[in-house]
This record gives sequence, structure tokens and C-alpha cells, in this order.
Amino acid sequence: MPQPLPAPGPAGGAGTAEQLVGGRAAPARGDRVLALRDPVTGEAAGDLVLASDAEVDAAVAAADAARAAWRRTPPGERAAALRAAAAVVRADADELADLLCATTGRLLGQARASALVAAELLEEAAVTGVLDTGRSLGGAVGAVDVVRREPRGVVAVLTPWNDPYPAAAGLLAAALVTGNTVVHKPSERSARPGLELGRRIAAALPQGVLSVLVGDGTTGAALAADPRVHVVAHVGSTATGRSIAATVGARGGRVLLENGGKDALVVDAGVDPAWAAQQVALGAFANTGQLCTAVERVYLHEDVADAVLAELVSLAEGLRTGDPADPATTLGPLVDERARALVAAHVDEAVAAGARLLTGGEVPAGPGCCYPATVVEGCTAGMRLMAEETFGPVAAVTRVRTFEEGLALADAGAYGLAATVLTPSQAHALEAAERLEVGTVKVNAVFGGAPGGSADPRRGSGQGRGFGPDLLGELTALKAVHLEAAPAT
Repeated sequence: MPQPLPAPGPAGGAGTAEQLVGGRAAPARGDRVLALRDPVTGEAAGDLVLASDAEVDAAVAAADAARAAWRRTPPGERAAALRAAAAVVRADADELADLLCATTGRLLGQARASALVAAELLEEAAVTGVLDTGRSLGGAVGAVDVVRREPRGVVAVLTPWNDPYPAAAGLLAAALVTGNTVVHKPSERSARPGLELGRRIAAALPQGVLSVLVGDGTTGAALAADPRVHVVAHVGSTATGRSIAATVGARGGRVLLENGGKDALVVDAGVDPAWAAQQVALGAFANTGQLCTAVERVYLHEDVADAVLAELVSLAEGLRTGDPADPATTLGPLVDERARALVAAHVDEAVAAGARLLTGGEVPAGPGCCYPATVVEGCTAGMRLMAEETFGPVAAVTRVRTFEEGLALADAGAYGLAATVLTPSQAHALEAAERLEVGTVKVNAVFGGAPGGSADPRRGSGQGRGFGPDLLGELTALKAVHLEAAPAT
């Protein structure tokens, strides 16, 4: 069983002065400290003692030392370890939810659901990870030809703060079940939730197979540069992803990147305005807009624009900010003041450039990092609100004359993570699926999808399959083996 939740770090709250090196908890030895603040109250929330160079080296060394034995562990045993970890994560979902809520401001109910999704991802990998271990080939009579799938080695997993449990669990599970060893660095904005999830997974594994480092960008850069790390899987900003890709590529390593997004939603003529507004609100305001696949650009057909906007404004104004642990709160805070300042700057610049603020758009007085659900119309492509990640509760709207115009605008820009179209036309739905150069196209639902889907992000949104069964292929190497009998002597 994993160790219980530790006492808070030096200043309480979400802080920690601990590292999980080789699966064993130890007091942090680094001399760099990051002060945290509560996203609701703005008060001090503890300190993070960031990993030292020696701790990074020790974690990678432990993973490197453990990989020979772990890769020889039968796949069924590796899968059983993930199932055991999933059971603990599910049993501790309430504790993990409380911690995530306190650390990032995630609504408590959503935080618990996030922990349960992490458990499901561990279980899913335990099933899919033992199915595709290679294939046999039709070779010559008297010979055996096979293609083996083998682990790549040591995998560094660098994950974000906005949905940290599923982001980490999916990558950790895929890497571990295929026989890789892992060093995980969660975002410093959600370090303690990452540490606690990792503790529960590591408890089911042999020593050295999984380490979790509390660190920042310097820690991630050190992992990316280490020649003993064979794969770096990064979920986060495009700028960081490109820096990692340059570092890892220069030494011949492999990268998996799910990076920034500026997802568009196109609303066609003929849709029900109230339903369309609900979809826009869900996509733009869920988790306070802090999701990789949040709706950040909205293109409304002029035939339905007025009705959709009226409904959308009403929905936005009905959301209640406050304590994310309070069930009555429907819009949590942004993760920190830096994030709120960026959201406010994007909105203010758009309004100054001629966009029209329909609701929200003002930083509220008082402590914490709340920002209201905001609707801005008349946005143009040159505004940062339409071109760069905002990552806040903002629906930025442009009216279009035709569905084709909306589709073209949705497909423009620097990113290519996902996009949504709302349309009653099957022809338009099929056209969107064909034309949109993004990893995921959603028709008539901003969220959802069957388990096992795989997608390649496009353009600035990354590279490589970050989820689904194809992720297992990214984390394994193929080896062809030809076997003949030696001649008799």
C-alpha cells in the first residue's frame, strides 16, 4: 500500500519538501525554493523545494538501473501492477480531489472525476498493453520470422497542471506497461498532486521503475538533455515543446509532444441556438477555460449569431465564481495571478482594437485569481485573443456569412489540436472531417469520444500520438528477428 498523504510542506497548503526517487520518498535536498499562493484567497500556500541536479541524476540513474529487469518482467505482471495502482487511485479519489482542488482551484466534483479517469487509464493500459507485443511473418519454410515490440528504455514524462491526473496517468501507464522505466516531472503548479498520484503508482512497482521529481523548467530541461533518457513525452506549451524537441533531437532521442491549442468551434445555420450556446459555453468555460481542448475561437453563422449570443451571455452570467470546494460554485479561479493577467490582457487588447464586450471582461476586486465568464464579439484574426492561447473563460466570437467561411477560418492559425462543428448538415460534417487539419474533429459535441482514439496534433500543437493504443507504439521499438536452425554436425 502507498504511504499516507504527508504533512504539508514548509509553509503548509500545496507545498512539499520531498522527492520520490526510485519509488522511495526522501526529504528534498535542493536549495531552490518556489513559493506558492492559494488561487482562491491569494494567501501563501506553502513552498516547493525544487529538485537539485543530484536528485535529477539519481532519478535517471535509478530508472536506467531498473530497466533491464523491468523489460524482462512478463507483460501480464506489468499489467497486474497497473491494475493494483488503479485500485488504490480509485479508493483515494476523494483525497486526491481535495488536494487538486486546493492546489489549482479545480472544482471539487471535477477534481474527483479527474482522479477516477486516471484510474481508468491505468486499467485501460493494463488491458491494451498486453495485446500487441509483435507479429509473425510469412518467411521461408524452416525459418521463423517475427517482429518484436520492445521498450525504448528510460522515458521522461513532463505533464501540465490543468488536468494533471489523466495527463500523467495516460503517459505513465503506456510507458510502464510496455516495459519502460519512467522519471515523471509534474508541473510546479500542481507538484504535490503529481507527487501523490505518482506515489500510489510507484507503490505497486519494483524499486527504480518510477520516480517523481518536484521541479520546474530547469528540471525538465535537465531531463531532456540527459543522454540516458530515450524518450521525452511532454504535455504543455508550444514554446517549451519546441525547446525540448531541439534538445532531444540534437542527441538522437525521441519526443512526444501535445502542446498548445487554439481550438475553434464553427456554428452552422439551422442549428438550435440554445443548444449551440450550451455547447459553446461548455467548451469555453469548463475548468475556467483551462483545458488543452477548450474552445477559444467561435465562428457563428450570421443567420443564428444573434440568438446564440443572447443565450450564451445568459449562460455566462449564470455561472457563479467562488470557493471551488463549494458545490454551488460553477466557475473556479484561474490557477494563479500570472494566468489571470494574460487572460485580462488578451480581452482588453481585443476590446481596444474594436471587439465588443458583451459580458464579463473585468478583473474582480478582492483576493484570489477569479475572472468572470466573458463573451467578446467582433474579434478578428490579428488579435492575440484569436491567435494565441488565452487559457481562460473567454468565448471570442466572429460572425461568418457561410459555413465554408467559418471552416476556412477555423483551419487557419498556428495550432492544430482539435476543432468542433455544430451542423444539421451531414455534407458539412463530412466536409469538416476532411478539411480540418487538426488531430481531432468533433461534430455536434465539444467533448466526448470513444476510448482508444488516437490522433496526431498538427502544426504548433505537437507531434506523435499522445493517447490511445497507438501511444503504445510510440513507446516501443520494433525489431525484426529471423531464426533458422543450425545445420546438423
